[in-house]
Amino acid sequence: MFQKTMGFFVIALMISLVLGGCSQREPFATAHTSKARHKATMRTYRVRGRTYRPTYVSVGDTQRGISSWYGPNFHGHYTSNGEVYNMYKMTAAHKTWPMDTIVRVKNLDNGRSVIVRINDRGPYVQGRIIDCSYAAGKKLGLDRSGIAHVKLTVLGFAGKVFKPHPKEKPHTQTARTQSADIAPLPTVRLSNFGVQVGAFRRQEGATRIRQRYAALAGGAQRVIVRTFDVDGAPLYRVWVMGFGSDEEAEDFIRDHDIRGGFVIRP
Repeated sequence: MFQKTMGFFVIALMISLVLGGCSQREPFATAHTSKARHKATMRTYRVRGRTYRPTYVSVGDTQRGISSWYGPNFHGHYTSNGEVYNMYKMTAAHKTWPMDTIVRVKNLDNGRSVIVRINDRGPYVQGRIIDCSYAAGKKLGLDRSGIAHVKLTVLGFAGKVFKPHPKEKPHTQTARTQSADIAPLPTVRLSNFGVQVGAFRRQEGATRIRQRYAALAGGAQRVIVRTFDVDGAPLYRVWVMGFGSDEEAEDFIRDHDIRGGFVIRP
């Protein structure tokens, strides 16, 4: 019995070690960020009226959008993970990815690329997905252009770089569109953001509102009705699904003045 129990323990340990190199699922302390600070930076937060929901990612996940850089005005100040910002280090700010995620940033305008470690939150400007340090930005050519179209690729966590499994299918997260050309490891889908636009006790009401929003949704979105049992009676919830980011879903709510609408991640 003891040998069998130990056998299960060894197998479980091996699995946990393998998965540990695949993705980051739970807060943990690193050489740069305490466990408490790491956990705090993964909480939902609001800036300038927008809600941001940090999410765990896996090696190979990608994102496309616009990069900017920040330097002298922040040099010497504290970053979100508690470090003192050094604009000469290869670091960056990202709105939702975990602290100490290692990311390759490729400038799609000139082909240059750098590897940075996320240690701050931001940038809070429409369409921008990452704020590179001065040093990283200079290597990318941002010191001259100011901003650039970039592709981000997750390489690892806690200062370590891992390799993606070659058999996994790719998926990406982008500012407005989705594309992929790298095989990532299994992870939570990052582009499946939705908006709940209504909840009804009668199916007729849900059908009516679904038809209304089907006419408003773009080609990448779909409107669905999900039935839930609440207090022994059906509740029909109407969701507009398929947004590429939390911000895109929030824009849909604001642009269509959806009172009571909110972002969901089913």
